[in-house]
Amino acid sequence: MLSRINTEILVVGGGPVGLTLGVDLASRGIGVTLCEIRAAGEPPSVRCNHVSARTMEIFRRLGVVGAVRDAGLPADFPNDVAFRTAATGIELGRIPIPCRAKRYTARGGPDTWWPTPEPPHRINQIYLEPALFAHAVAVPELRILTRTIVFEFEQNKDGVLAIARDLDTDETQEIFARYLIGCDGAHSEVRRRIGATLSGDVAVVHAQSTYIFAPRLLDMMPGPAWAIDCINPRSCGLMFAIDGRDRWLIHNFLAPRENPSTVDRDRSVREILGVEPSFQFEILGREDWTGRRMIADRFRDRRVFLCGDAAHIWVPFAGYGMNAGIADAMNLSWMLAGVIKGWADPAILDAYEMERQPITEQVSRYAMDTSLARSAQRSSIPRAIEQAGAEGDATRARIGRQAYEINLGQFCCGGLNFGYFYAASPIIAYDGEAAPAYTMYEFRQSTVPGCRTPHLWLRDGRSLYDALDRDFTLLRFDPMVEIGSLVAAAACRGVPMAVLDVDADEAAILYPCKLLLSRPDQHVAWRGDKAPDYPLELIDLVRGASGKVSLMGGSRV
Repeated sequence: MLSRINTEILVVGGGPVGLTLGVDLASRGIGVTLCEIRAAGEPPSVRCNHVSARTMEIFRRLGVVGAVRDAGLPADFPNDVAFRTAATGIELGRIPIPCRAKRYTARGGPDTWWPTPEPPHRINQIYLEPALFAHAVAVPELRILTRTIVFEFEQNKDGVLAIARDLDTDETQEIFARYLIGCDGAHSEVRRRIGATLSGDVAVVHAQSTYIFAPRLLDMMPGPAWAIDCINPRSCGLMFAIDGRDRWLIHNFLAPRENPSTVDRDRSVREILGVEPSFQFEILGREDWTGRRMIADRFRDRRVFLCGDAAHIWVPFAGYGMNAGIADAMNLSWMLAGVIKGWADPAILDAYEMERQPITEQVSRYAMDTSLARSAQRSSIPRAIEQAGAEGDATRARIGRQAYEINLGQFCCGGLNFGYFYAASPIIAYDGEAAPAYTMYEFRQSTVPGCRTPHLWLRDGRSLYDALDRDFTLLRFDPMVEIGSLVAAAACRGVPMAVLDVDADEAAILYPCKLLLSRPDQHVAWRGDKAPDYPLELIDLVRGASGKVSLMGGSRV
């Protein structure tokens, strides 16, 4: 007879998305079992190198941001993006990004003005995952089963029965959960089993990627940088500093008809580095990949959900895929917790796909467009870029300016962090005002329902986000506004809603209404100058227990 585990949530996949989801659910008092095929401490891929500001805000709330911030590159290692003819060649330009030691205090750079308590962090996944895992194993309510594969499941009206196998002992066991979430990556077995299919752009870019150990390389460069974009007529590559000393990840972007398996890897690496045949380096890993823009036709089948690469596969620039996957997880987590605890109607879970699928469509196109713009620039690099003299200087200046403009949004992607909004959700009370448009780089904070709750610093020095409750928070900007009926309505339905009287210098500028209801994922659910005339309707709307209702100016329409 099979042994059996009963749990409320089963998470399949223990990468950054699955770990973050598991920690958040468990911190909400939900029992979680997480299955991961790798052993504890087994290193992940070195592909992802960037944790977005939005993700760092999440890590701050979960209590792991310090451990993540302290890991990775040395504290004083420049996080800049340098554009050069080769890693050891002539520098064409640079995007300045503060090092870790100055990340909280730096001003004047293209991502230092962002309204957030947690700026982004440049860290490779081989350092990120251990920090998340160490935090996760200490969280009550979270059981992690490593070297365990979920190979079969079926669901009914009460839950999901999964069959898992221990890869070391070959023993199998049943896991019964109320819900199952597939965070099992681009080749997701969960996605296949629910019949979801991917569609989009199958091959945007091909890259021959090589992880190397090169102890002498840093001393040969004109200056250190987190990322070095190498542009020359022979090979165009992007390389990342992994440890700030002697380990590097090099992406060699191939021509349309080139095959990573047939391109001379040693030659392409040397051309990108700008070193002689005698230069010694060791290949630590081959990480070849094809950049795609593929999105699942559905993110859910009844009690089974998809998050992260299981739901969408993007060109892996600037960690968009991982960071978007964590945003998926945080969108779904609070809804599932509400259903399990009883204050949210199960219909609220319909909002997950309705909110997240359009965002992945938008953001994935930004990522693809950047990749195509890079490819267009690099399709015909003039040989003069490496020549001495006036012609070479002019060519390098022109190519450097182009590279800066093409890549600024990719590496300083404020719009992708803070600008996106949920435009057609059944659990948001829209009031007729359109959310502001955003680009990969540009955005404007807004209280339009569906947008991210605008960040500001309170007069007592705290971040607004540190003052928000884990669940709903009603922000009040005029203490004279009566909110008793709305507080009573939330209590009547059992919806956890804290009240925060905001005292901040920027409040009048950022928050035009006197009241705002912020969701657990820090998106605006409703705003108004007074409590709605029918407060139970608003509460039922945000907890998924009613049809779409428009609440304009605090009145029923």
